[in-house]
Amino acid sequence: MSLVKKFATVASGTLMSRALGFGREMLMAAALGTGPIADAFNAAFQFPNTFRRLFAEGAFNAAFVPLFAKEIETHGTDGAKRFSEEVFGVLFTALLALTIAMELAMPLIVRYLVAPGFADTPGKFEMTVRLATIMFPYLICMSLGAMMAGMLNSLRRYFAAAVAPVFLNIILIGVLAYAWHKGSDARTVGFALAWGVLAAGLVQLAIVWVAVRHAGISIGFRRPKMTPNVKRLLILALPAAITGGITQINQLIGTAIASAQDSAVSSLAYADRIYQLPLGVVGVAVAIVLLPELSRALKSGNLIEAANLQNRSVEFTLFLTLPAAAALLVMSEPIVGLVYERGAFAANNSTPIVAAILAIFGLGLPAFVLIKAFTPGYFAREDTRTPMIFAAISVAVNITTALTLFPSMGAPGIAVASAVAGWVNALMLLGVLIRRGHWGRDVPLMRRIPRLVLSAAVMGAALYAAEHWFAVQLASASPLVIKATTLLALVAGGALLYFITAFATGGADFGMIRRNIRRKGSPSTRE
Repeated sequence: MSLVKKFATVASGTLMSRALGFGREMLMAAALGTGPIADAFNAAFQFPNTFRRLFAEGAFNAAFVPLFAKEIETHGTDGAKRFSEEVFGVLFTALLALTIAMELAMPLIVRYLVAPGFADTPGKFEMTVRLATIMFPYLICMSLGAMMAGMLNSLRRYFAAAVAPVFLNIILIGVLAYAWHKGSDARTVGFALAWGVLAAGLVQLAIVWVAVRHAGISIGFRRPKMTPNVKRLLILALPAAITGGITQINQLIGTAIASAQDSAVSSLAYADRIYQLPLGVVGVAVAIVLLPELSRALKSGNLIEAANLQNRSVEFTLFLTLPAAAALLVMSEPIVGLVYERGAFAANNSTPIVAAILAIFGLGLPAFVLIKAFTPGYFAREDTRTPMIFAAISVAVNITTALTLFPSMGAPGIAVASAVAGWVNALMLLGVLIRRGHWGRDVPLMRRIPRLVLSAAVMGAALYAAEHWFAVQLASASPLVIKATTLLALVAGGALLYFITAFATGGADFGMIRRNIRRKGSPSTRE
């Protein structure tokens, strides 16, 4: 199977999840707006959701996949099954103990870590604690599910792991639709959503567990024991979790800082949902597929293949991400208006602030995706320490910038801090890969990058002019059908202009597309 086809397999499941996520956020914005219950739910959900993204979107895979792949190659399926059971026993026991401790300490965690700004708001703090208490066991489901997803990815069975997250949004959309039908108040909706998150975690775990059994590996429970393989996994997993989830760690910090201002937490969450679409579809898919492919190439000593994998992945991600970043930058307000502007959201006049945050996230989008493409170059070589150091520097940059800008800019200042931290992290990762000789100079890639940037800039300028030309059709007072049709037409036209410009300038060519689509994996490996 070609690299792009593998990306597409993972991205299709992620795209379904993100598309349904839009539906979920649209309903939530209409039901809760950016009011106190929305702030409480988003802050409470941010805590377990951060762990979900840390594990389910590649960080756990970064440590687990190379070791699992090595067991398959060295000891076959039986060795891989034994290793998985050893990890499962330790992981389940540790997660159970962690969950019990967190549940007991939840008031302190919310007060001093998740949302310190809520502590002085009666009702809001208590609501956040109760919602977080309900949702935190979601972490157990996601962590165990991530382990099984790593097994499936190592076996090149990508779809089940990619499609499982879809069910979180399906269940939450069902909860919101039922609450709307019943005319439930905001507080009832908040609790219903929290229980829906927990139910979704159980469903997602069941899906990947069945898929693993179908792949021929049945995992039984073993008494927790620190075997050499488990110790090696833990040594790799902690820095990998910090590194792979740096964007989410920065968001958690941003949420804590934003809790000092009303509506800031929910405004950041709504903007995050939109920019997560290109980040999830492209960045997460690349990270999930590239790591096992790169690990195989390095283990077989094929350094040319490894270098080609890295370069083609960056080429492919920039080809798709740069126009998305330009569109978010110049079209943020009509996008937010179309997706969210109804019900309680419109009543709170929340569009301008969410749009400003989204535009800033657009500037950081290429960096967030490049981090996903660069880190497998370290993880595949079992080096998780270096990216962790860079992640720590990035967190320091994020905290310093956010605390500096938040008093004057509010929530957009937190978005600026996140974007700056992302670029700092991406540039450090690339610089050390080059210095170590792990990133070869690729002339076609170097030639294409500035041309792709130019093509995205041309598209952005055209969309900016078109947005002002069609200002009446995109205005808040315009009918929904008119707004949607106009915006979709502008996006389609901008995409067409980008592709024409990219091919005309040499930023892309049909040879590049053919190479990515036709590039095969090793014939000895199962597709």
